[in-house]
Amino acid sequence: MAKRRSDDAARDEAAIPAGDLTAQQAADEIADLSARIAQANEDYHGKDKPQITDADYDTLKRRLSALEEAFPDLRAADSPTAKVGAAPAEGFGKVTHAQRMMSLGNAFDDEDVRDFVTRIRSFLNLPGDAPLDFTAEPKIDGLSLSLRYEDGELVQAATRGDGTVGENVTANARTISDIPQRLKADAPGIVEIRGEVYMAHDDFARLNAGDTGRVFANPRNAAAGSLRQLDPKITASRPLKFFAYSWGELTAPLAETQMGAVERLAELGFSTNPLTRLCRDAAGMIATWAEIEQQRATLGYDIDGVVYKVNDLGYQARLGFRSTTPRWAIAHKFPAETAWTRLDRIEIQVGRTGALSPVARLEPVTVGGVVVSNATLHNEDYIAGLDSAGNPIREGRDIRAGDWVKVYRAGDVIPKIADVDLSRRVSDTPYEFPTHCPECGSEAIREPGDSVRRCSGGLICPAQAIEKLKHFVSRSAFDIEGLGAKQIEMFFADDDLPIREPADIFTLAERDAANLPKLKNRDGFGERSVEKLFAAIEEKRCIPLARFLFALGIRHLGEVAGTTLARHFGTWEAMIAAIDGAAAEPAFAAGDDKARRTALEESPNWAELTGIDGIGAVLVQSLVTTFTQPRERESIDRLTSMLTILPAEAPANAQTAISGKTLVFTGTLERMTRAEAKARAEAMGAKVAGSVSAKTDLLIAGLGAGSKARKAADLGVETIDEDEWMRIAGQ
Repeated sequence: MAKRRSDDAARDEAAIPAGDLTAQQAADEIADLSARIAQANEDYHGKDKPQITDADYDTLKRRLSALEEAFPDLRAADSPTAKVGAAPAEGFGKVTHAQRMMSLGNAFDDEDVRDFVTRIRSFLNLPGDAPLDFTAEPKIDGLSLSLRYEDGELVQAATRGDGTVGENVTANARTISDIPQRLKADAPGIVEIRGEVYMAHDDFARLNAGDTGRVFANPRNAAAGSLRQLDPKITASRPLKFFAYSWGELTAPLAETQMGAVERLAELGFSTNPLTRLCRDAAGMIATWAEIEQQRATLGYDIDGVVYKVNDLGYQARLGFRSTTPRWAIAHKFPAETAWTRLDRIEIQVGRTGALSPVARLEPVTVGGVVVSNATLHNEDYIAGLDSAGNPIREGRDIRAGDWVKVYRAGDVIPKIADVDLSRRVSDTPYEFPTHCPECGSEAIREPGDSVRRCSGGLICPAQAIEKLKHFVSRSAFDIEGLGAKQIEMFFADDDLPIREPADIFTLAERDAANLPKLKNRDGFGERSVEKLFAAIEEKRCIPLARFLFALGIRHLGEVAGTTLARHFGTWEAMIAAIDGAAAEPAFAAGDDKARRTALEESPNWAELTGIDGIGAVLVQSLVTTFTQPRERESIDRLTSMLTILPAEAPANAQTAISGKTLVFTGTLERMTRAEAKARAEAMGAKVAGSVSAKTDLLIAGLGAGSKARKAADLGVETIDEDEWMRIAGQ
């Protein structure tokens, strides 16, 4: 979109007052304005490529309205001002996936692959000589798509989106020849087929050489932009292809194995990748990866690695999922491409937790088809040529401004610096890492054992406040359309409609209505864009508990921990009660750290928090500290008063004998590993804790159960053996 204001719009604002024009002048200008507005509508709605800003568009419509008011006889029946609500729908409808579309964990070398296989065997308790097959298939660099068929008919197509909610692109998907409208063979009553929309290299070259008026950066962007057209006719004109490789909701299984299911997808009429192989062990997987890598340049489409999946679907079901990735699959990425360039300067960015993060500003260089101008430098040790333990890396070569550096994209995503060419060094002075925050001047402290130096300014540091807000609206948090990092910076500096804390976002419309300097009159905003922003904010007043916890930006609280806490407590109120209970312990506010930790370990409130499986004392300390800071707590309370925080959803099959109960496993299980037992319990709707407390409902005691079994007996907690657990688990 053109970001600057157009010359035409500027002239319209300075035009002769409507009432001073002759009828002929008014008629000519009305015709011109109507044509320009119609073209703007076509660019915006039909081509997904607006040429003027929303503010310019609103200027044109205001001028047209003024002319029609002054000369009512000249108002046409089909005037743009009369077409209230007649414009095409803006954006796509939302689709909630029946089963979440997960991402994949990554492997970057052979050892990672062997570790993956070892983890699978350990989880399933399989001996080394037990057969365990995997499929290996190219990882297509495209756009994920889910296709829902009912009684063999395509009824819905949706993009991945955030994994839970995607965009409805059904009309567009119907134009792709690789996607059957009706399945060729008998299929389950409901079947969701998942795969990747992509564009071949030759087709991409022809598209960019054509007369679309747009040059795409790479085939993936071209595929994504082509699928996400509001006009399906545009999608139909683009050479899109589709590979099927997975599935979501099914009313009946496709096969007993991954390979069998892929073959079944081909029978149903889908294109599947001919390079998919069956591998017997890690060595076979690595050999297949090497074979596919050798063919990468001649395939005619982009791939960025090889995906391995456990072949036995029964094993896949037992392995289950982590919060965002399946345990039974992993993507083995191709080596990062590298390039040499000059490091212009090192800048320090201050993050939401106060971390001082060094960033390399580079002379732009192309790495793997992407222009790179920035790279992470991790921390001050990495710049100095040391690892976290103080051992030399890069043979001890430090990094300085002016150096020629070797840049690579780790996992084909994050640019990093791999090495330095000392023969071309121009600076005699090593880089001196700052000891004070570059944003607020507060002392930057590096605590013992921490590799990161942090600003001690807290809420007085504007950089921390801005970064917290950026995190709050990020994709995995509130994900408010139209309110990204750039807009946050603008609102933070705005004295009329400031956003200085998250609650300010949800009072923006109310404050805009009360203030004379309206948001719609500012650069980059028009009446339509403001209405869309306010609607997007309003839509996010309801948010799932796990996303809300992650959005708060509390140190050590990531997506996985947020999901774990949400599942354990169920509601925001229950979690706050537990945290407040822990904060109320006298030991929390008194004594030195060691004495306080010892006392808190005996506290039932503290024990509940630290006893949650996967939640450690460091995170609990961070949570309690955050919620006991008066200004921080007041800010969070203001926010929650404006929101509906949705309780954590129980698993779909959670109506079991242990739904909602808190379980603890102890001792050695012979027929199921501890990891599988935990996953099974959680899938049945239970909570799994790491320690026994008065809130424990059931202890499962394997061989060698010790102190936990004794404590359970003292507290009167029901205890069962492994045989009883296997009966409950349905094994």
